Amino acid sequence: MTHAGLAAARSSTTQLAEIIPQLDDGQWELPSACAGWRVIDVVAHLAALASEAVTPPPPDPSLPRNRERYHDLRVDERRGWSHAEVIDEWRRSTPRQLDLLEAAQDPSVADEPVEVAGLGTYPRHLLANTMAFNVFCHLRDDLLAPDGPLPFTLPEPTDDQVAPAVEFMLAGLPQMQGPELTATVRRPLVLDLTGPGATTVTILPATGPDGRLTVAPGADATTTRVHSTALDFIAWATTRKPWRDHCRITGDASAATPFLDCLNII
Repeated sequence: MTHAGLAAARSSTTQLAEIIPQLDDGQWELPSACAGWRVIDVVAHLAALASEAVTPPPPDPSLPRNRERYHDLRVDERRGWSHAEVIDEWRRSTPRQLDLLEAAQDPSVADEPVEVAGLGTYPRHLLANTMAFNVFCHLRDDLLAPDGPLPFTLPEPTDDQVAPAVEFMLAGLPQMQGPELTATVRRPLVLDLTGPGATTVTILPATGPDGRLTVAPGADATTTRVHSTALDFIAWATTRKPWRDHCRITGDASAATPFLDCLNII
């Protein structure tokens, strides 16, 4: 089970809840570090996800299949709302979302596959990690200084907050971009992440024409390695920052560069 993911989601959510009352109307309107979204739009995004978790909308084939465009649509639907209305939706739906994620840790349902449109299929218990990743990334990278506009300080991120976010990212890596990313990996690549959330995994090429990448724990010493902190990985693997500024490659750089240029975790 991913009880650590649930704890991380609760931890980052609590930190966001402590910051929200400190913002004035002008700060809500500031552009965040998430392109095209204001500070209030980031909260609207989190509120929309929470509401959809609590009350899933009916299938609608007219909605964008691209997950980023889908998120933009849901934010755009709330652009006419007042700050108070957006915050109220977030405060109302988020605790219920966390309760659902806690229930998803029950062994009777934990391993059920759940398709997340545009992102892949995950065991139900891992959905807690998606929230841990989403709240952590938006709060730390998009809202707060130095990259975001808000001049608030939080304690340094802990392994308990970062590791579950990275776990989701690695679970999504083979799925989110499909053949586009798969085509960039011809030989095994080791991803060596250090600091809070540290882990080492090997990204293995697909074994057949219709296969996909595999992320395996540990490292093959003969392969090319990509070195980064786990915190930086959250930023560059989501294309918020250039990977070249935050990664060091040992071995054959030409084997890693196409993969790094293509990777975009949503």
